Amino acid sequence: MSGRPEIVSAARAWIGTPYRHQAARKQAGCDCLGLIRGIWREVCGPEPETPPPYTMDWSEPQGEERLWQAALRHLVPKPLDHEEPGDVLLFRMRRGAVAKHLGIQSEIGPAPRFIHAYSGHSVVESPLSAPWRHRLVGRFEFTLEG
Repeated sequence: MSGRPEIVSAARAWIGTPYRHQAARKQAGCDCLGLIRGIWREVCGPEPETPPPYTMDWSEPQGEERLWQAALRHLVPKPLDHEEPGDVLLFRMRRGAVAKHLGIQSEIGPAPRFIHAYSGHSVVESPLSAPWRHRLVGRFEFTLEG
């Protein structure tokens, strides 16, 4: 079930966490995958798998959609136009590149927003503007019980 307020609340608690490649600890550091992993631990429980070590360009040389495949293993896919707060968003940063950036939709409606971590920044809440929407390739929801 998506749109759960605890997902957005958990994500907002990570705002200001410094960007640290491969990290997943609130206030200490995280990358975009680490943000999703940390939120998973807070709202779902133990992580279903530990990601292997990865480089900044992971899966690009091979052209493999590793992040998308992992999302399909652990999250519920949704149509791109079925927006709800708490959705996990998957982005392709360049045309022809693999999808490798993640965020959490925090607001919908006339001023949609999402929370994400990316290199050179901390965890921030950004407008889901036209340039970001153009990069959006996947939308998922956490599998929450109850």
